[in-house]
Amino acid sequence: MYDYAVIGGGIVGLSTAWQLRQRQPGKSIVVLEKEAAVARHQTGHNSGVVHAGIYYEPGSLKANLCKQGVQATIRFCNDNDIPFEQCGKLIVATNADEQQRMLDLHERALANGIDVELLDEQQLRSTEPNIEGTGAILSGTTGIVDYAAVARMMATRLEQLGGEIVTGAEVTAIAESPELVRVDLAGRDPIEARCLIACAGLMADRVARMMGIDTGFRIVPYRGEYYQLPPDKNDIVRHLIYPVPDPGLPFLGVHLTRMIDGTVTVGPNAVQAWKREGYGRFNLDLRDTWEMLRFPGFWRVTASHLGTGLAEFRNSLWKPSYLKLVQKYCPTVQLGDLRPYPAGIRAQAVMNDGTLVHDFLFAETSRSLHVCNAPSPAATSAIPIGEYLCDKIVNKVPHD
Repeated sequence: MYDYAVIGGGIVGLSTAWQLRQRQPGKSIVVLEKEAAVARHQTGHNSGVVHAGIYYEPGSLKANLCKQGVQATIRFCNDNDIPFEQCGKLIVATNADEQQRMLDLHERALANGIDVELLDEQQLRSTEPNIEGTGAILSGTTGIVDYAAVARMMATRLEQLGGEIVTGAEVTAIAESPELVRVDLAGRDPIEARCLIACAGLMADRVARMMGIDTGFRIVPYRGEYYQLPPDKNDIVRHLIYPVPDPGLPFLGVHLTRMIDGTVTVGPNAVQAWKREGYGRFNLDLRDTWEMLRFPGFWRVTASHLGTGLAEFRNSLWKPSYLKLVQKYCPTVQLGDLRPYPAGIRAQAVMNDGTLVHDFLFAETSRSLHVCNAPSPAATSAIPIGEYLCDKIVNKVPHD
């Protein structure tokens, strides 16, 4: 029997297990990952941005953990020779409405203690000659990294400390007793642990329900589609370029992202997904779709944002429409510049009443902790999220 079992070999699960092993070197820890390797889902399908913490509600877990996560991620990269760059980010307004929202966002950034600077139109053009707008917020602490590389290094460090990682270990059932938690695995012998931490990402709600937890939410997947610019456009920008986001949505809009390998991507959008792990162009999973259609919150959130959803669907199907989202602030990007790039899936928790869960969401039982909602900036915040979970789990069963 293990002392701790962690479900999920993404960056949050690996961060938690690695830190737990450091805190309690005498305790046995196993990470259960259903894929053949770690970091196969959200960790390996994202923009690679280390967020500064500008957007989030002051005082929220997102705001606090993101701000801590920037420095923690930089330290981890420096300690482990992982390429990292603080290239900075510009959030660009292109009209009067966006200009006002940008000013509101600037106030929120200051409330969160983020070092930002307001640029006027002339300063923006001087900073980024290929970008057009009425003004911008400059965030100098925003950076870029390969999160899959970070996660793989965490896995290496965990194993060096004596922790175990079992791949190909799909969880099929969980049973909790007063003494332990039993985890059944597809095609494998079950494992037992004194405590369980679930960091299941796209499957977070299903794992929680296996233990009888139902906090009134379901994971509704949204597909984020990207393009990559050709090599001759790798120097088109020096910073990350973001639009001013819609404050009513958890998505940040289609942006130009400098990647750590020197390339530049465009995206993502946010299209309704019909398969939780559907990274191909056309994806449908009957179970995923049926569960979603049976969930009242799906219909309510869809109705609340119907116009936005239809626009995203149109932009997904018709590349010229997608291109306009980029040309709004970078007119030099042309249709032929949008080249194929792997998509990602955002695991978004939605409540029964259709409310989008904007903050991190956790749940627990006597012997388990569950990360129920950990969308962006969870990768940036992975190390402090792990610390948060370690603080809670080490005192879970003090009598053992």
